[in-house]
Amino acid sequence: MSYSTAEMMTVAAARRLRNGAVCFVGIGLPSKAANLARLTCAPDVVLIYESGPIGAKPSALPLSIGDGELAETADTVVSTGEIFRYWLQGGRIDVGFLGAAQVDRFGNINTTVVGDYHAPRTRLPGAGGAPEIAGSAKQVLIILKQSPRAFVDKLDFITSVGHGEGGDARKRLGLPGEGPVGIITDLCIMEPEQGSQEFVVTSMHPGVSREQIAAATGWAIRFADNVQQTAAPSALELSVLRDLEARTAAAHGQTAGEA
Repeated sequence: MSYSTAEMMTVAAARRLRNGAVCFVGIGLPSKAANLARLTCAPDVVLIYESGPIGAKPSALPLSIGDGELAETADTVVSTGEIFRYWLQGGRIDVGFLGAAQVDRFGNINTTVVGDYHAPRTRLPGAGGAPEIAGSAKQVLIILKQSPRAFVDKLDFITSVGHGEGGDARKRLGLPGEGPVGIITDLCIMEPEQGSQEFVVTSMHPGVSREQIAAATGWAIRFADNVQQTAAPSALELSVLRDLEARTAAAHGQTAGEA
């Protein structure tokens, strides 16, 4: 079956969620990948959203954390305060799944402004719960489309800390979580290099060249010694993903998570 680069990205991200993991999900691309994982490789994954649903199983992708189906299909619903204090800060979240407008070589995220903070060219949606998720989840996955505008040498604003300035920066900051362990894009998968914590390419999607990846990255991207090729989406993964998108379009009149 033929597939798009966006489908490859979503499938590759979904595969990163292990079955049974407790996952704090961001709206948009992270939610699409997490729900695809729930419907394929990780049926027992527990999806938690910021508004309080625990174990949400939406039939269509939510447009916001306030989507009623998240609560209706959840195992239980608690207060937002409990989600953050007991679940997240209590060390009970295995994976935080986040999107970004900009990311740097150490997995730091910007979702606040493009340009100078006091006179921005673009004002972005903001932090939401991402800074707390990035700081306290045991591990963090980041998903976004790759371009020089998104993968920048220096962030215009650090909304959510990844590995800071690299090395042992997280430890020095006193952050309990491991931080970002993977950045999944429409071109490749990146993982932090041991020691430096700089993200390097560890897997390239089928048909993608090193030159394409370098041209889409705002820093001098490096490649691991043994770069793998990402397995192409299976017929089942594509069928489930497309059915999910079709249900979302029918429910909302659009496909959530394409931005």
